[in-house]
Amino acid sequence: MQPRVVICDKGYASKDNRAAARSRDVAPVIPHKANEKNKPVFFARTLYKARARIEQGFGRLKRFKRVALRCEKTARNFRSIVSFAAGLCLIKFVHTA
Repeated sequence: MQPRVVICDKGYASKDNRAAARSRDVAPVIPHKANEKNKPVFFARTLYKARARIEQGFGRLKRFKRVALRCEKTARNFRSIVSFAAGLCLIKFVHTA
């Protein structure tokens, strides 16, 4: 399955990165820098906001020490700890909303 969009922050804002994404038939959602010339008028703001939600979710998971420090030796155990931490985050989210 091929991705349809690539969402990055301003650190990846370059013509080369955008051209590489387009050559793979992927739409780049990268905000333009303030000093960049020839900025297009359209920017997919709603897609870019979704990127922030994803990063916030990873931030919540990394609050758990075992996830952040990757204390588990095997991939299976690490996946289990991440699933457990995600479950706890979900329970907290549901009960505080």
